[in-house]
Amino acid sequence: MIRGINRFSSILILTFLLLLPSCNSNVVYTNSRAMSQETWRLMDIPVFKVPISDTLKSNNVFFTIRNGSSFPFRNIYFFVTTTSPDGKKITDTLQYNLADEKGNWYGKGFGDIHELNLPYKSNVFFPLKGTYEFKIQHGMRVENLKGVYDFGLRIEKIRK
Repeated sequence: MIRGINRFSSILILTFLLLLPSCNSNVVYTNSRAMSQETWRLMDIPVFKVPISDTLKSNNVFFTIRNGSSFPFRNIYFFVTTTSPDGKKITDTLQYNLADEKGNWYGKGFGDIHELNLPYKSNVFFPLKGTYEFKIQHGMRVENLKGVYDFGLRIEKIRK
């Protein structure tokens, strides 16, 4: 009987592992950059190089920030420069709230770490195949922004 249960468990686990990649098939790109000593320095600019091959489907673009309770502000500013494969650049200045007016962090957290997904662009079509580059610089009035563990970029296809 135990041998049958182990065999059933093995088959169940194998099936789960085979189906797992299909659950995330809408992810086009995901990557993050850890900050040295949990500090995002002004001149430490994360760069994400995203290969795009599908120019027909629309996408949502998100940033992910993980910060600690030592982060001194309830909001954050970014300067985002996107460069397309043909060299054209667009720069956006963005502001996001990370906590409410009472200091309660948004997103999910565990212990001292708080993670928040920040929507950047939705329903985006990449017009050219090739590598798109995203450079993100914090736009706060301090040079060394303490309490930032890492910063990431995620692009997902919109399922229709």
